[in-house]
Amino acid sequence: MITDGFLFLTVLLLIAAALGLLEKYSGWRLFTILPGIVLLYFGVMLASSLGLWSQTDSIRATYSAVRNNLLPAMIFLMLLKSDLRAIAHLGPRMLGAFFTAVVTIMLGFVITFALFHRWLEPDSWKTFAALSGSWMGGTGNMAAIQSALDVPDSRMGYTLLMDSIDYAIWVMILLALVPFAGLFNRWTKADSSLLAKAGERLALQQDEKAVTQLNLLVLLSLSFLVSAVSQHLASWLPTTAFLTTMTWTILLVTLAGVLAAMTRLGKLSGSVELSQIMLLVIIALIASRADFADLAKAPIYVTAGLMILCIHGVLMALVAKLFRLDLFTCGVASLANIGGVASAPILAAAYSKALIPVGVLMAMLGYVVGTAGGLLVGKMLSWLA
Repeated sequence: MITDGFLFLTVLLLIAAALGLLEKYSGWRLFTILPGIVLLYFGVMLASSLGLWSQTDSIRATYSAVRNNLLPAMIFLMLLKSDLRAIAHLGPRMLGAFFTAVVTIMLGFVITFALFHRWLEPDSWKTFAALSGSWMGGTGNMAAIQSALDVPDSRMGYTLLMDSIDYAIWVMILLALVPFAGLFNRWTKADSSLLAKAGERLALQQDEKAVTQLNLLVLLSLSFLVSAVSQHLASWLPTTAFLTTMTWTILLVTLAGVLAAMTRLGKLSGSVELSQIMLLVIIALIASRADFADLAKAPIYVTAGLMILCIHGVLMALVAKLFRLDLFTCGVASLANIGGVASAPILAAAYSKALIPVGVLMAMLGYVVGTAGGLLVGKMLSWLA
């Protein structure tokens, strides 16, 4: 049994690396069904359930120090590619569709939780709030909300189950609807003739340069500095039961990341790679305190996730009819929230490769609004609990 904090962290990194190697070289179909980050969570959870480590003072100190300091640094790096000036070029209709998707997802969470919460644990609103961060941004936003709201690590298994199973179903539905775009557009009376031109105009001009040692050193040191300064400033700000010091920290680093993205820092290569490594470490740390015995109510949570998506889909269709939106705009706006950068460009490419930049930029906007949106959902759900 592992009792040393450094050895504990080493084992988590080894599990993440082993899964990465298996995903790259094994060719197992499992990795096409479940994202690697979900497999990492359940792999570490299995190790925790088997008692590979115990919660000694050394391990608890390592957990707190790494997670609390690495999370703000990850959020800062994650936002460096979210240049609001480029996102603004999407135009009012596409941005309107994106924020419509945000609002309908929020409504889906509120309505579903109001119907289901009586069968769930008293603090289940935190689980749903963490998921809402992911479905309005990405896994990084989910981790940020989990920390800000102090969501129990044991409940994050439900969040990731909903995020992977329900999300996969939603992606399949949206891709299956692509051949029916013409029929949908005739129903909404949408004019989609300008989409191809919009995609070409929004083609990303930045040439992604090779990741260099200097870039990684600059980004790593700067992200740690932002993390440290934000935590220091947050300690001076007033707190409430909901607006904690960690919440302030996350909001401050989000602001710092959005502003830095509009400078030359946003052009540095390596921020995506570094933030993804940090995210893997954070997810592994969260899973290290979970146990399979905590997932007894998984079917209820998965069903609730499907209801959220159904409500979101119906409301999006009604808005599309009202404002004459085309299926591409609605679908990519939805998946930019629920799937993020990993899947929104794939759906866009299913319509036309010229539209891929639209999916990328919409997904980047999700990184910006996901944390604040998830915290707002959490506040509303806490009133219902």
